[in-house]
Amino acid sequence: MIEIERKFLIKGDFYPFAVKKDTIVQGYLCATKERTVRVRIKNECAFITIKGASEKKGFSRMEFEYEIPYPDAVEILKFCQLKIEKDRYYVPEGKHTFEVDVFHGNNEGLIIAELELSSEDEQFNRPDWIGKEVTGDVRYYNSFLAENPLLIRN
Repeated sequence: MIEIERKFLIKGDFYPFAVKKDTIVQGYLCATKERTVRVRIKNECAFITIKGASEKKGFSRMEFEYEIPYPDAVEILKFCQLKIEKDRYYVPEGKHTFEVDVFHGNNEGLIIAELELSSEDEQFNRPDWIGKEVTGDVRYYNSFLAENPLLIRN
């Protein structure tokens, strides 16, 4: 499956528009330029995800995600030296939903909105609270942030 995603920094207050919130902890078993393998606990569900390298613009890459038993994910997280903790807010905008990640721990203060699209040239509404686009900037990949906490903030 190919994931097509755009990423943006946040410049305004999105909270009043959020319709749902998830708490996420994810750890990385492998985090290289060529591939990422992570385990994620989202509320009471758990997943393992394998992602390939991003294409040149940073919009698209192969992604495979599978649900796994929650107790297994808890144990697998113990193998992970690199971890990210964040709250994810879901903000509908037109026919799309922005997923806004509010990071905790070493990346406290960082807020990134992601938007999944069906094609790289798909049009979407850009609300006022969306800031600079950071699609393709590896500094904003979760796997990179786990190892290299971002020193600049929104």
